[in-house]
Amino acid sequence: MKLILLGAPGAGKGTVAKLLTKMDGSVQISTGDILRGAVAAGTELGKQAEAAMKAGDLVSDDLIMGIMEERLKEDDCKAGYLLDGFPRTIPQAEALKVLLEKMGEKLDCAVEIDVPRDVILDRLTTRRTCTGCGEIYNVKSNPPAVEGKCDKCGEPVVQRDDETEEAISNRLNVYNDQTAPLVGFYKDEGLLLSVNATSSDAVIDAIKEKTERLMTVTQS
Repeated sequence: MKLILLGAPGAGKGTVAKLLTKMDGSVQISTGDILRGAVAAGTELGKQAEAAMKAGDLVSDDLIMGIMEERLKEDDCKAGYLLDGFPRTIPQAEALKVLLEKMGEKLDCAVEIDVPRDVILDRLTTRRTCTGCGEIYNVKSNPPAVEGKCDKCGEPVVQRDDETEEAISNRLNVYNDQTAPLVGFYKDEGLLLSVNATSSDAVIDAIKEKTERLMTVTQS
C-alpha cells in the first residue's frame, strides 16, 4: 500500500507508521527524520533547513520535493510506503500527484489522525530525544531509567529546539494555516480516511478496515 499520514505535529503519525510497517513490510518515509539527519551531517540541505526547523517553520517546497523524488525511487519503496509528515501544503500535494503519475504510481489512501490541541501540546512538551541514537522518551509516561541519559546508548536525552512550548504553538499554527487544507484536497480526490482517536490501535484498526476494502475492490 501507498499511504499518506496527515495530522498535526504530535498526532502520532510516526507511531502509527512504525506499527503499519511491521504489518505489511512497507517503508516509513519521514521528511522530519531525513531533514534532521541532514542537519546532523552538516550537509548543504541541512544548513538550509536548520533555521526553519528550529523556528518550527516549513522547509521550502523545492527542497522537500527534491528529497522526496530521490527517496521514492529507492528500491525499498517498491514494497509500498507510508509518507509521514509529507505533503504539508497544497502545492506539495499537487507536485506529489504529478511526480507519482510520472513514476506510474498512485496513492491508495490519505489518513487524517485528528487529535485535540491540548493533548498534542502535552505530548510534545514532555517529549525528550536521545542525541546519540534518536530514541524517544516522555518525562511523564516513559522517562529514561537515569534522568537525562539514554537507556540504550547512554548519550544525553534532551528537549529538541522545536519541541519547546513556543515552537510547538508556532508549529500548530503553521499546520492549521498551511497543512490542514490537505484534508479537503484529499477528500476531493476521494482518498481521505479521517480517524478521530488518540489511540494508535484505534487508528490502525480503521486503516486495516479501509485497506481491506480497497484490496477487495481491486481484486474484484
